[in-house]
This record gives sequence, structure tokens and C-alpha cells, in this order.
Amino acid sequence: MFSKVCSVVTIGQKGLQRTNLQYFKKLFTPQICYTSSSASVSPSTSPVCSHNEWDPLEEVIVGRAAGMCIPPLDIEVKACVPEKWWTLYEQHSRKPFPDEVAEKADEQLEEFSRILQHEGIIVRRPDPIDCTQMYTTPDFSSHGSFSVMPRDFLMVIGNEIFESPMAWRCRFFEYRAYRPLVKEYFRKGAKWTAAPKPLMSDELYDMNYPITNLEDRNRLAKQGKFATTEFEPCFDAADFMRAGRDIFAQRSQVTNEMGIEWLRRHLGDEYKVHVLSFNDPNAMHIDGTFNIIGPGLVISNPIRPCNEIEMLKKAGWKIVEAGQPTTPDSWPLYFTSKWLAMNTLMLDEKRVVVEKDEINIQKTFEKLGIECIKVPFLHAHSLGGGFHCWTTDIRRRGTLESYF
Repeated sequence: MFSKVCSVVTIGQKGLQRTNLQYFKKLFTPQICYTSSSASVSPSTSPVCSHNEWDPLEEVIVGRAAGMCIPPLDIEVKACVPEKWWTLYEQHSRKPFPDEVAEKADEQLEEFSRILQHEGIIVRRPDPIDCTQMYTTPDFSSHGSFSVMPRDFLMVIGNEIFESPMAWRCRFFEYRAYRPLVKEYFRKGAKWTAAPKPLMSDELYDMNYPITNLEDRNRLAKQGKFATTEFEPCFDAADFMRAGRDIFAQRSQVTNEMGIEWLRRHLGDEYKVHVLSFNDPNAMHIDGTFNIIGPGLVISNPIRPCNEIEMLKKAGWKIVEAGQPTTPDSWPLYFTSKWLAMNTLMLDEKRVVVEKDEINIQKTFEKLGIECIKVPFLHAHSLGGGFHCWTTDIRRRGTLESYF
């Protein structure tokens, strides 16, 4: 298995020559989180520190597919997932996904984790949980679905780790998979903030959201209407992209304006939160549409153009359209579209992890002088996430800067 990993990955000799001694030295050495490039600002020791999407990656959480099951077709789920799978959700809710998909996804995640470790990156994993358990709160009843995508739930800004409130009822207890890790980071000095947990009562949703087909979805998106209301704050962390002192967010089916405003007020004057919008009929998570890969450098989805693109260009940012995905139409993608191909993970400004068969995306990065580390990941795509989705970067080596 180990030789197979090396045969499909393009990595430099420097990465392969890192030793276990270096790995464990990094694991047990306290890290310094610089919150400003100014010499007058004192650094704080924290195991958690990340300011953007591209500084050198030192520690990351990689999710698990184990325990995942098919979610119920509630209105907030129906507004996000492809129409072709609605019948599957209605008829097989609470059942596991096909073994050949889940098992192979876990194999690919293990291989991905080993590759990151070979590059000297500390890899942590959440606890597996049984998502088939039913639960009831005073406001709703549901069962779980998955806790596989750390990026959806956890976000690191500086030396603070955030737990997102989420918006799908079937993801209400997702924090249980990550709580042991978060407590560990807290005990070692990290700031830990859990955003207000929503009631998820019927008032949070437009229970009459008129979505019966793709045409409805496109029409409603253009009108700025979503399945979630403004009854209380809700957001998924994956609807935010970090660029130092500037945080970019989108209003989506799972992130409302109250959720964005909660984060804005919590962060205070040191950060600016910019709201972007896109031509996206089922907006859910920004990282398959707008991917910041370096200072003032964005990979953009050509079929979901950003309506605020001129603002970015005036700031001197470079916007590069992603190459067309090559995933076959017949490949099962239960939650998303082929554009997971642009959902990549930057190891630093000059190296990126990409799906090994997505040739056009690889060319997009190579034209920018960025080395592609090619990893098989299509089975993981089937379960709803690319490399960015399946990870949360806990620590990147860098300082807090302004790029906008």
C-alpha cells in the first residue's frame, strides 16, 4: 500500500526526506501564533493558529466517512442537493451509503492522510459517531447524517477555533465528533468559541419553500430567496474564506445574514467581513465557487460568476477561471456537482493537493507556477467533499496581514 501511495503522488525529495523525529518534535513543541506583523505586538503560544488559506500548513484535521448515512429530505437539505438523488433520500433516509462508496472513500482518506504526514504535516482525525441514532429536541426530531467534513463545522481565525451553529437538523449534533480534539486544543492554550446553537424550529426555515425542480431553484436564487430565514443566526464554516484581516462570506442555503453578522461583531474591528454573491442556484459553501489560493489570487468557478468581481479587481486581485471538471457524468455525486474539482487544499503558496484525474484543474494551477500533488479522491467526492471540505487547517505558519 505504501508503494502505491508514492506512485500516484507528485512530491519533492525534500518532503520524502522528513523524519519521524521532525514529525514528533513538531507535535510536542508549543507553537507561536503571531496575530500581527507589527513588532510591538506580543505573540501568544497556542496550538491553533491560521490566518489564511495558503500559508505553510503544519497541522490539519482530516475527516472520516465511517458512520455516515443518508440524510432525511428536509426542506433545508432538498434546497442544496442534486434533484436526481431526491428519491434516494426519501426512500433510504437513515441507511448507510453503498459500501463500495463509503469504504473506498475511507481508503482514499487514509491515503491522503499519509501523504500529508509525509510532507511533515501533523494529521488529526475526529471520532467516528453513529449517525443512524434518532434524537428529539423540544423543537424537532431527526437523525444524524455525517460528521465527515471538518471544514463545514470548524473554522480557525488566528488563535481561535470556532464551532459553527450549522443549519441542517441532521447535523445538529455534529460537534460530538470533534469535541475531544477541540477540548485538547483549548487545554493547550487555544481560544474556543461555539457560535450560538440554533433552535432549528420551523421558524428557521421557509417550510413552504417552493422548490420542486431545478427551474424553481434557479428562479429563487436570482430573487435572493433561500430555504433558511433570518429567525436566528446560522452558518456553516465552509461559507467563509480567510485572507488575513479580510474574511469573505456568502449568504447561502445554510448561512444567513444573521450568522454572518454574528461573526462580524464577534471578530470586531481587527477584521472586515465582505459578503459576496454568485450566480448559484443552490448556494451551499463558497469553496467550490470562490477559492482564495494566495495573496490577492483567486480560482473562480466560470459558471458561477461573482457579482462583486469588480470590487476585487479594483483592489488589485487576480481572478483566474478554473478549468472544466473531467469527472464523468455517470459518477455518483450525492451532494454536490463536478465542481468539487476546484475544491483543493493549499499546502503553501507553491503546492496544492488536487484530484489525480482532474487534468484541467491541474493545468490551471500549473500555469500559475503551482506544483500539483495529485491524489485519488473521487470516492470522497461522492460523499460531498473535496480536499478543502474534508479538512480544517489547525495551524499554518504565518502572521496576520492585510491583502485587500
